[in-house]
Amino acid sequence: MGAIIALHSYKGGTGKTILSVNLAEILKERGKGVCLLDFDFRAPSLHVLFKVDSAKYWLNDFLEGKCSVQDFLIDASKHMTSPEGKLFVGLANPSSDAIRKMSAKSRRWEIRALGRLLSLRSPLFDDMKLDYLIIDTSPGLQYSSINAIVSSDVALVVATTEASDIDGTRRMIHELYELFDRRTEIVLNKVPIEMLTSEKKKRNFLKKFNNLYNIPTMGIIPCFCDVLAAGGTYIFAKEKPEHPFTEILNELTLKIESRFLPPIERLSDPELLRRYRETFLKKVTGIYMVDGESCQ
Repeated sequence: MGAIIALHSYKGGTGKTILSVNLAEILKERGKGVCLLDFDFRAPSLHVLFKVDSAKYWLNDFLEGKCSVQDFLIDASKHMTSPEGKLFVGLANPSSDAIRKMSAKSRRWEIRALGRLLSLRSPLFDDMKLDYLIIDTSPGLQYSSINAIVSSDVALVVATTEASDIDGTRRMIHELYELFDRRTEIVLNKVPIEMLTSEKKKRNFLKKFNNLYNIPTMGIIPCFCDVLAAGGTYIFAKEKPEHPFTEILNELTLKIESRFLPPIERLSDPELLRRYRETFLKKVTGIYMVDGESCQ
């Protein structure tokens, strides 16, 4: 039985897409079968990372009912390093005409699109034997984002410490997410390192955002200049597996896997047990620093 994970944010620029891609890469490296969908139809970007300029069918076409699952999915495993796992990507059409058409879709069309999205469970999880579907949503309250959240098993809200993002994320969680009745957790990204330089600062930081959002915090990711400099032009976790950013995402995948493994499987998985022990002994909270500073 597979799991659907939607990554969402109140506004753009939170690093949601970079997290989506790198989480997919790490899960694939752990031998999992993963499908990654670009649901940001107003500003598609995954086609750039995977170097796809044109395609016979896009994710848009599947939602329109013009093609099958096999028609629009691209086998991206060749972009990765581990032969064990699988990665398929479904790309949004980046053409201006396609973006305009998707922006003008009616509510009735979006309801039909939700049905098409929900129909992916069987071919992806039963037929293709994949483990995860990761949906990189459009920021804000677009119908496509709501469809992704409704269809998901867990929603990861990616937020920063910018004032308008904090306010918008708080309202979005309390006014909208409560209606969805979905497991929701927060990932705090691009956190200024000066907020995390002591244990006291870390505790105060976590307390502040726990009180603001009133949902579990899955992870805290400092702002790494080299991640920003990469500009999403390559898969960071693949190119720099020893980087603290990658190490943090490794811990996030541990948490994700633990959410969906039955208890008996958690106890019998030696890799999960090893990583749990390391996490406990090191008292890891999702923050990785070297000598009080983010590694670059």
